[in-house]
Amino acid sequence: MPIIISLDQGTTSSRTIAFNEKLQQLAIAQQEFTQIFPKPGWVEHDPNEILSSQLKTLELVIEQLEGQVDELAGIGITNQRETTILWDRNTGEPVYNAIVWQCRRSMTICDELKEAGLEQTFKQKTGLVLDAYFSGTKVKWLFDHVEGLRERAIAGDLLFGTVDTWLLWKMTQGKVHATDFTNASRTLLFNIHTKEWDREILELLEIPISILPAVHPSGYRFGEYFCKKSKKEIPILAIAGDQQAALYGQHCWEKGQVKNTYGTGCFMLMNTGDEPIQSNHGLLTTLAAGSSAQPQFALEGAVFMGGAIIQWLRDELQLIDHAAESEIIAMGLSNNGGVYMVPAFVGLGSPYWDMQARATIFGMTRGTHDTHLVRAGLEAIAYQSYDLLKAMEEDLGEAIQQMKVDGGAAANQFLMQFQSDIMQSKIVKSKYLETTALGVATLALQVLAPDEHIDLATTLDRVYEPQVEKAEVNELLAEWKRAIKATLYWSHDS
Repeated sequence: MPIIISLDQGTTSSRTIAFNEKLQQLAIAQQEFTQIFPKPGWVEHDPNEILSSQLKTLELVIEQLEGQVDELAGIGITNQRETTILWDRNTGEPVYNAIVWQCRRSMTICDELKEAGLEQTFKQKTGLVLDAYFSGTKVKWLFDHVEGLRERAIAGDLLFGTVDTWLLWKMTQGKVHATDFTNASRTLLFNIHTKEWDREILELLEIPISILPAVHPSGYRFGEYFCKKSKKEIPILAIAGDQQAALYGQHCWEKGQVKNTYGTGCFMLMNTGDEPIQSNHGLLTTLAAGSSAQPQFALEGAVFMGGAIIQWLRDELQLIDHAAESEIIAMGLSNNGGVYMVPAFVGLGSPYWDMQARATIFGMTRGTHDTHLVRAGLEAIAYQSYDLLKAMEEDLGEAIQQMKVDGGAAANQFLMQFQSDIMQSKIVKSKYLETTALGVATLALQVLAPDEHIDLATTLDRVYEPQVEKAEVNELLAEWKRAIKATLYWSHDS
């Protein structure tokens, strides 16, 4: 009866979840950690706090397992992607705070690369656009702005990693410096066609290859973690970036299957099989999770502010006490009162890719109430996801009839019904919303027992279907597009 533990290291909290061999949850622990905002548009985390919070939740789950500790058979790691950490190879100490995927500080570097005519070079090799979202320009920013770092890197004294690599290195006592295909494909440094770090790009960004981790399939025996409770080593059998892990956890293993995760941001991925699709509509081409040395590809759209909008309404505006209140408030209104929110707090992601855009609210009158702002925030999550789906349909050349959903905000019934109405398509909600953790647990089990059939429990919870006429939807979308247009104009008009 093997037990698999998933370490789910997210943007605002660290979680650990234990599963049995049928992928049923046995135990869970979660701990939030500090969000650091040194300047407008900058977002940082303390790497040591990320590590301590993750290991603390691991300890709590092991305590919950009590007499089952000896059955621990493997660990999977899923993580916030693109977040950039540099540390000293000899001391193991970070040389700077982690620069989070949301951080906009390397915008100028991206603009300079675009002006040099290099955007297509990056896109063709990495499948990504030149945006501060990705790790590569964050590393260059560190080398350009923190005295002595580039020299230390060239001397071989520094290591780079996304959060998975940092956790792996620490959990193996500095023995393993590695990542997987999915995380590597989000750095802006990895050639998704050759499956290697791209030397031309490394030269352009002045990043020495010596700081980069080895790259393996997502399902792979990466190393061992010594468990003090059981006094034995537990193999680390899977690593995958959170969104690719969710795609895998949603069983989107066939070409054309789509999922959307409603977490801090919203991330829509479609499995495109063995061939990459080069997007002409602002989407990203990335690698999917799997155990093969030749992984499948995925098309991805990224919304930077998803569930984080609800967090903002709660923590900054204090319009709600708990996230669940947003559903009750939105359902209590017959409409949005003409209010539209464009939540570009850290710029706009797919399909606009505007790093300078900032959040705006349109349509307010003297009759506007705080409840209208709450509803506008929820609707904005759905509108942004609609934009991703339409871009995906344009690249695919056909309509997408069904989308699987997961993530914390997928529990919001108003949001899910509104999403179905706006998209005019079926929304299939997973019974288990933490599909990132489920995905790496599945991968770990498959590495542990590659020849055995894994009995996967059904994940279907609820299906939402459109309840609003297309004509009404078109009116709402016209106003959303007008709000987007005005936001983009405000950001760039001098």
